[in-house]
Amino acid sequence: MFNRRDLLIGAGCFTAAGVSLGMKPHRRMDLLGATKLETLMPKAFGNWKAEDTGALIAPPREGSLEDKLYNQVVSRAFSRPDGATVMLLIAYGNAQTDLLQLHRPEVCYPFFGFTVLESHPQMIPVAGKVEIPGRALTATNYNRTEQILYWARVGEYLPQTGNEQLLARLKSQIAGWIVDGVLVRISTVTADVEEGLAANLDFARELVKTLDPRVLRPLLGTQLTQEIAPHSSARA
Repeated sequence: MFNRRDLLIGAGCFTAAGVSLGMKPHRRMDLLGATKLETLMPKAFGNWKAEDTGALIAPPREGSLEDKLYNQVVSRAFSRPDGATVMLLIAYGNAQTDLLQLHRPEVCYPFFGFTVLESHPQMIPVAGKVEIPGRALTATNYNRTEQILYWARVGEYLPQTGNEQLLARLKSQIAGWIVDGVLVRISTVTADVEEGLAANLDFARELVKTLDPRVLRPLLGTQLTQEIAPHSSARA
């Protein structure tokens, strides 16, 4: 026979189950769709010119976590006439879940033997007064130091920290969405923090100015793309 305590516990379990069911995502957000990043990514813009290069992250093995996480990856090295060189990595995943989440550089670089010396939020000016919330890092290993600038998009959010990334995914799930995500990483091999950051910021600004809207939206989300659009139209 059930007593009052059992009934209260049972009611609590049913309530929790109902909330869990209500929070279960049932819609998909895919801002990239059928767009192929590789074919739409420009190989020259502003003072920057690209050369195809090998993978800038460990090549995903079939069936591995990386293979499941990233549906499209673009990696290229760009140079400027003054000798500045940057490496661009764009990694896109069409589902951000508990098991599949973007790998933030401050977390994954140490796995490749780097020590992160500095990591801080960095706003990235791209058009007019529009800025992308990003992050800047300095990472070093036994033979080189990199200045890294990146931003991440999770659904319609642009989180600057791992906690913000988790919160963005949870908010999306509560709203009923399984969202996509992208990591855009720009890095320069130099020990000079100011010089490397300046090159990375210049590259980011010129890249965004040049991007096709079909690429801009999945990289930045709907709101920032709309804010940038008037500036793009004026340049056209």
